[in-house]
This record gives sequence, structure tokens and C-alpha cells, in this order.
Amino acid sequence: MKEKLSKYFKGDAVIWVVIFILSIFSILAVYSSTGTLAYRKMGGNTTYYFLRHTVFLIFGLGITYLFHTISYKYYYLISKLLLYITIPLLVFTLFKGISLNQASRWITLPGIGLSFQTSDLAKFALIIYIARLLSNKQEHIKNFKKAFKPVVLPIIIVCGLILPANFSTAAILFATSLILMFVGRISLKYLFGVIGIGIAFFSIFVIIAINSPNHGRVGTWKKRIESFADNTENDGNYQTNQSKIAIVTGGVFGKGPGHSTQRNFLPHPYSDFIYAIIIEEYGFVGGFFVLLLYIILLYRAGVILKKCERTFPAFLVIGLTFSIVFQAMINMAVAVNIFPVTGQTLPFVSMGGTSIIFTSIAMGIVLSISRTVNENDDLILADEEE
Repeated sequence: MKEKLSKYFKGDAVIWVVIFILSIFSILAVYSSTGTLAYRKMGGNTTYYFLRHTVFLIFGLGITYLFHTISYKYYYLISKLLLYITIPLLVFTLFKGISLNQASRWITLPGIGLSFQTSDLAKFALIIYIARLLSNKQEHIKNFKKAFKPVVLPIIIVCGLILPANFSTAAILFATSLILMFVGRISLKYLFGVIGIGIAFFSIFVIIAINSPNHGRVGTWKKRIESFADNTENDGNYQTNQSKIAIVTGGVFGKGPGHSTQRNFLPHPYSDFIYAIIIEEYGFVGGFFVLLLYIILLYRAGVILKKCERTFPAFLVIGLTFSIVFQAMINMAVAVNIFPVTGQTLPFVSMGGTSIIFTSIAMGIVLSISRTVNENDDLILADEEE
């Protein structure tokens, strides 16, 4: 059985197991948490969102499988084109995208009517492009003009275009870029300079937004931070208060699958606050297990990183995996009231088609690199045996 599975599911076996377990958690948690939504939107048809989400997950697993069979070299070749497509899409989204809660994040693909967040594509495109640049610039990596400048410019442009509508995504992508530059041996003085540029850029944006007639998302950020700092019973803290109730009533072992009560009170229990529902139903043990799965994912990325003989796949593995795990940590931190509300979903677990698709692509690429590394190890072992 193990040999048959390894024949088709190549790459890091532990990562495959983590993805499957998170997918199972996702199906159970989404089915449990969409009951109220089903009664409100689908006339009580609770199987609709369950089936829809399950189809997306299966499709996502199929995408992961497909991308894990493709050589990582092709991602290197398309990285520049992908970024050149992404930047105009971000500009279009900023000015003409679909707005929700004063945030223009979505665009609809003409003809098929599918909507997706361009920031999801931007994360994917920028990480691949930065991995390529860092790989190409290793001979001049300490040089400001030849290495640092070409690397930092696309980071500023992409994060700057995402920032007005989605601060948390811009921050995650900026942090991921810093990690990549650190691993890529960019000079520390330049890294501190990037942090300074990021703070200055954000400060200028906030000042301009506050002094404009329409504060846009800045007003939302301010309310969220004030509510988080206030930590009292008020309307601004409604989400986090309901989340805390879910966590406290979950106890050590939880109420059991499908027995959540806070799913009826928590806004978006199937996306932003799905981790609170998991803890309520599966307890501290279940919540810790999910957290452990993401830590294992990051650890396995480190194992693959050490085995990489080339810099591009090494940078790509750490960039893609860190962005996913960091997003997961932010989501879980919000659910347990360690961090203000951000709107970030829990990768592989939260309901959301495009999020599942782009996360699946990212892990498919990581597994592709792992597959190549494992095949190289097998060749070395075969040579040694001869």
C-alpha cells in the first residue's frame, strides 16, 4: 500500500499527510459552521456548502498533485511574466475591483464569472520572482545597485498596491520578502533600510488617508486596533468576545463534532474564525493539533531547504511555506485574541475557493521541489551501491 501511494504521491510524504489531515479538519469544521449561513441563504439546505467546499478541496488536491509533477524549472521561467501580469491586475483591482467593506480586493474574470482576490495571485507571483532574483544575484548579493535595488523595487510596488485594501496581506507578503532576503544573504543594513522604507510608506499612506474626506480602510484598521486594546464588552469587540466564548466552552477535549453553539453568533465562523469553532468542538487538544500541523509543515520545508543543491528552489520552498504558515499563525492569533481582527483565513481549512486554489498551487510547487530533491538522493544512493 505504501509503495503504491509513494509511486503516485511523490515528494515529502509528511507534507502530503499534513495536507490530507488539514483537509479533513476543513470538511468537518466548514460543515459544522455553515449551518446558520445555509438557513439564511439556501433555505436550510445544509449540504450545499458542504458539497461545494468538498468539491473545492478535491479540486485543490488535484491541483497540488498536478503542480507537484511539474519541474520547478518551469516556475523559474514564467516568474517574470507572472509578475508583469500581476501588477496591472493589482492596479485594476485598486480602482475598478469589486468593493466589500470599503476594500477593493476582488475582480471577476469575464466570460466565466469567477471572482478572485488578486492579492492571492500577487503573493504567489512575487515570491517566485524574488526567489529567482536572489538566485541570480548571489555573486553580487552585497552590492546595492546590482542586487538590493532590483530585489526591493518589486516588493515595494506589489506590497504598496495591496496595502490600501488589504493591510494584513501586504504585511504578510512584506514579512515573507524580508525572510527571503535574509536567507538570500542580503546585507543586514539594507534589510533594516527596507523595514524603514516599509514603515515610512505605511505612515505616509495613513496620514494621507486620515486627511482625506473618505478614510477608507484606515478607519476600519483604527476601529479594530482600538477594540483590541479596549478589551471590553462593546460592539467593536463582538467578534473576539464570541470567539473567546467558543474557546472557553470548548475546554480540553471539546463539545464534539457538530456541537458548536457559537457558530450561530460568530460572524464568518467558516472562514476568519474557523479556528475558534475547531477549539470549541475539538477542545484545546484539537486546537493544539492543528497548530502543530502548521509547525510540522514549516519544519519539513526546512528539511527540503537543506537538501536543495540550487538556490532558486531553496528560496522558493521557504518563501511559499513561510507565507502559508505565517498566515495561519495570524488567523489563529486573532481567534484566541492575541492579535486584532485581520480578515485572514486559515489556509487549507477555511471556506473559500480561490484561497484553496492558490494555497494548493503553492504546496504543489513545494512538493515538486521535494520530489526533485528525493529523486536526486535516490540517484546518489544508486551510484553508491554500484
